[in-house]
Amino acid sequence: MQFIDLKTQQQRIADDIEARLKAVLAHGRYIMGPEVTELEERLADYVGVRHCIGVSSGTDALLVALLALDIGPGDEVITSPFTFVATAEIIALIGAVPRFVDIDPLTYNIDPALIAAAIGPKTRAIMPVSLYGQCADMGAINAIADRHGLPVIEDGAQSFGATYRGRRSCGLSTIGCTSFFPSKPLGGYGDGGACFTDDDQLATRMRQTMNHGQDERYSHPRLGINGRLDAMQAAVLLCKLGIFPDEVERRAAVGARYTDLLLGSGAKSLAEARDGLLTPHIAEHNSSVYAQYTVQADERDAITAALNARGIPTAVHYPIPLNRQGAYARFCCPDCTPNADRAAARVFSLPMHPYLSAEDAQAVVAAIAEQH
Repeated sequence: MQFIDLKTQQQRIADDIEARLKAVLAHGRYIMGPEVTELEERLADYVGVRHCIGVSSGTDALLVALLALDIGPGDEVITSPFTFVATAEIIALIGAVPRFVDIDPLTYNIDPALIAAAIGPKTRAIMPVSLYGQCADMGAINAIADRHGLPVIEDGAQSFGATYRGRRSCGLSTIGCTSFFPSKPLGGYGDGGACFTDDDQLATRMRQTMNHGQDERYSHPRLGINGRLDAMQAAVLLCKLGIFPDEVERRAAVGARYTDLLLGSGAKSLAEARDGLLTPHIAEHNSSVYAQYTVQADERDAITAALNARGIPTAVHYPIPLNRQGAYARFCCPDCTPNADRAAARVFSLPMHPYLSAEDAQAVVAAIAEQH
């Protein structure tokens, strides 16, 4: 059994990919080629915003967003401690300070009720993470940001395709950022990412920033990076975008099947219990793309060892909160995020992709039930 099945997906679109890549090889515009422009237009339309700027990775998308907002040394950015390191890494690399706010124990996303207390005179932005495929509570976060005159950058690396109150991830705030890493809901065959905004001025700044700060050849009004999305990856993503709505529906169905099977085997909803084996909680106003299908268990190590012994792969996202990591501990007291600590000690993710069969899901749940 595969944790993520990219081979089945590739077989589904093989002819389209071959044609698209041959077209890139034929025109030879590997950097800033027409596929990038086409992809940006289609992605902006999908998200429901005016601008999409393709970039070289999800990490660079966050960097481009911060630089476009002129955030730098000494500034503070509020974010989650329970996420992949790139979120805080980029804040620290530009000399800013990540201020970690604990998570909601139900959704694993930053708890909006705790954000206001973390805002200080040096706060320049709020960067919520939409974890495991579900959007953070962007309405509540935006309301807090508006009261304090702060921009919001959604880290939607895991939630592209998900919805919050009927609107799509990455179109919910000042800037939305996502990743096209191969394992993501919409992934290429290498690194890639994108920034989204409705703000014309920010779009211009981000487009300049990702291309060496350039507004025209050899003119550099802004500090920038080499953060361009290449045409080969754009070609692959255009192929995948054609089947993406169907894959989003398939992901939702796989997630719902897992939950039904697990609850039938004696698991609990996160909204109902705080111990035992717990299934994901999807907020009523949200849809999830299940970038991961993540559960909690007190006996995590025993369960994952038993699954792995049966050839069922698992993963832990994430075993150590960022505020307990050596590079970031100085930014936050290690004991101020109890919900992130609890989740980190108990979460594990099951095989999850649009092509996971009902039989495989049943086999996974049966193996868990034997251990639980």
